[in-house]
Amino acid sequence: MALGLLWLSLALLGFLQTQAQDSTQNLIPAPPLDRVPLQPDFQNELFQGKWYIVGLAGNAFNKEEHSQLKMYATTYELNEENSYNVTSILAWNETCDHWLRIFIPSSQPGEFTLGNIERYIGTQSYTVRVVATDYNQVATVFFKTVYKNREFFKITLYGRTKELTHELKENFISFAKALGLTDEHIIFPIHIDQCIDE
Repeated sequence: MALGLLWLSLALLGFLQTQAQDSTQNLIPAPPLDRVPLQPDFQNELFQGKWYIVGLAGNAFNKEEHSQLKMYATTYELNEENSYNVTSILAWNETCDHWLRIFIPSSQPGEFTLGNIERYIGTQSYTVRVVATDYNQVATVFFKTVYKNREFFKITLYGRTKELTHELKENFISFAKALGLTDEHIIFPIHIDQCIDE
């Protein structure tokens, strides 16, 4: 149970770390941030609200081990100082688990860091970049975490609904591959209704 909760917290911090020690020994290097696009003229108020996690890709993902990952939902609630309260909810062991984080804006609109990072033992840095969004249908968000001196990165495909077009999914796959990931690192979570439609 404790290991499962640890896995959950790491997944929601922006990466999935496999249980086998050697499976992350040869991680694909995280790209430098200047290789990751940033949504031009990012609009904080339009980005807030509920997003479903429709696709995931990352250097600690393994399609074989994470093929049963269930869809979850994340809600961004804008604060006065342009930070977000970010709440993720997912079905876990027959319960609905909630995970709350605070994303603090950086000097560039659309880029954030993790608030209260000292609470996350071993996490040295945590960066979030909104790569692209139309605010109404889809968003691609990049997460980079330095955890115990190792760099993990994840790309998340958000949808305002649980279904996105084939073209949007193909664009997501192309972007993930442009950052060095392969098909083995790209997952489309299983659709569920439990918890995430609360």
